[in-house]
Amino acid sequence: MNRIDETFRALRQEKRAALMPFLPLGYPNIQTSREMIRVAQDAGADMLELGIPFSDPLADGPVIQHATQVALENGMTLKRCLEMAQDARANGVTIPLTLMGYYNSILKYDVKKFARDAVKAGVDGVIVADLPIEEAGDLQDAAREHDLHIVFLAAPTSRAERLKKIGAATRGFLYLVSLTGVTGARAGLPDGLEEFAQRARKATDKPLCVGFGIADAENARRVAQFADGVIVGSALVAKIGDSGNAIDNARAFIGELANAVV
Repeated sequence: MNRIDETFRALRQEKRAALMPFLPLGYPNIQTSREMIRVAQDAGADMLELGIPFSDPLADGPVIQHATQVALENGMTLKRCLEMAQDARANGVTIPLTLMGYYNSILKYDVKKFARDAVKAGVDGVIVADLPIEEAGDLQDAAREHDLHIVFLAAPTSRAERLKKIGAATRGFLYLVSLTGVTGARAGLPDGLEEFAQRARKATDKPLCVGFGIADAENARRVAQFADGVIVGSALVAKIGDSGNAIDNARAFIGELANAVV
């Protein structure tokens, strides 16, 4: 069984939500980023979303855009991302790893080769922010062959029929984008978010993970009350980028989030 499925099955028995921090690979530098994967697990992350740097991250706000640009300047490529995942596995990281990026990176690498190499490196899933289900056939075929989960995203504007279609196609979990906009920490949760999750529950039996805009432990706690997973990206990336020790900042913040979603 894929590690993502195993983790959600275990968490259902524990009656708690998964914490899934987002880490842009190669930021703030390659060595720190490499260490951060293990640090996140040790601090309480149940899963990790690992960002593949791309030159045009259209779904991301200023914080992750900046981190992505720094990572590219540090020489990050998709090949290096896979190497970092493989290195994490070799150094004791056991939680599910899901890559998040944009389809051009995968096309350039080669879709079939990517699915094969990702699983070989210890990756469990992939989220492609700009890939709608209608265009995903080639990646789905390649991923299915290797038991690599493709996680699709649903927006608050998605209607019931669309939610059912996305919910049937996604594997591992359904990624609920909490708002109509780009990534970035917000002061509170968007109006209607819980109702959106309720609509998604009616459309799929897959676990629901909420991302975009979750800024702190309190908002993570609130989301964990109605979702199966909480994804925190920009707020964590901002902590990593703060002056001081990136590792300690990340460890402390992830620890706060982990305590909140219990």
